[in-house]
Amino acid sequence: MAQWMEVGSLMEIPQLGGRYVDTPRGQIALLRNEADEVFAVENRCPHRGGPLAEGFVSGRLVFCPLHNWQIDLDKGEALPPDVGCVKTYPVRVEEGQVYLALTE
Repeated sequence: MAQWMEVGSLMEIPQLGGRYVDTPRGQIALLRNEADEVFAVENRCPHRGGPLAEGFVSGRLVFCPLHNWQIDLDKGEALPPDVGCVKTYPVRVEEGQVYLALTE
C-alpha cells in the first residue's frame, strides 16, 4: 500500500519546471507541465546525475539541465538514442495541494 505525503501546493512548482523534495527515498523531483499535470521522478538523470528538478518540462518530458537528455515522465525512460531510466512515483493534486506516494 502506498504511503501518501503532502509535499506542498501546486503553485510552489514552477510551470514548465520543477522543484525537489527530500524524502526517505532520497530527493524526488516534482515537475509541472503546461497543462498543470504534475509528475514525480527521482531527482537524478541516469546519464551523469543531473538534477532533473532544474530541467525544462515540455508535455510529458523533462530535459536534463546538464546534457539535454529527454526523460519520459510517465515511464521514467530516456528517449533514444539515449538509454537509462529513473524511478517514477505516483502523484496527485487535490484542491491545489500536491501529494506524493512513496512506493517500494
